[in-house]
Amino acid sequence: MLTKRALLRNALRRNTQVSTNRAAQAEQYFQSLRQNVYPGRGIVIGQTPDGTRLVQVYWIMGRSENSRNRVFIQEDNGFVRTEAKNPAKLTDPSLIIYYPVKHANGAHIVTNGDQTDTIHEALLSGSTFEAALATRTYEPDAPNFTPRISGLIDVNDGQFAYKLSILKSSGNTEDQTLRHTYTYEKALPGYGHCIHTYAGDGNPLPSFQGEPALVPIAGDDVRQIADAYWQALNDENRISLLVKTVRIGSGETELLIVNKE
Repeated sequence: MLTKRALLRNALRRNTQVSTNRAAQAEQYFQSLRQNVYPGRGIVIGQTPDGTRLVQVYWIMGRSENSRNRVFIQEDNGFVRTEAKNPAKLTDPSLIIYYPVKHANGAHIVTNGDQTDTIHEALLSGSTFEAALATRTYEPDAPNFTPRISGLIDVNDGQFAYKLSILKSSGNTEDQTLRHTYTYEKALPGYGHCIHTYAGDGNPLPSFQGEPALVPIAGDDVRQIADAYWQALNDENRISLLVKTVRIGSGETELLIVNKE
């Protein structure tokens, strides 16, 4: 029969192994992101290493001149919109000009399209994240049918720390909309979950596959987090990135935007 000291030692050993495996898993995906020429638009939601703040990261990428002609603009109310960097070069505003970030009554929304507005309006009317997205589908940009990805941190939700969603086509066809929502009861200090629109480059662009991936949250400072993810994205295709933190308890937010020069 094991003594209390032996049981404690075994528990500590197991906890150390879990932590080591988790760190390795997160780092492995982060390195694969570095090697991915075109993951498209992406969302990360997690928690700072010190456990004091929840984190949202959102980035956009582009291959065409029209897609690359964008910047993030923060409004006075804390919302963020995309805007043409050079209005004279804007050829098609659909799908590229929208609000990626809004908030309502303690709920912080981040998405890759105008479903931000759908979720925002639903929450204001007393509805839910899931119900709002049930009214939407993937983007109508054949042959890619780009997935709609969305995330939510709701400080008033006593059950879930954060949620992620993806609405995508079935094999780049219009046969079905595949709807997946992932809910996380507990945030892990120093880690987050990442979802992005594309598995990589291609023609047509292949949609993201599998569950949101575990990734590291590199630091307690918004600048550290922004620098880590900005440097991980392909230099030629990255356009803009934002990091938003929400302090646990007070709900105080901080936002940092990086736009490609």
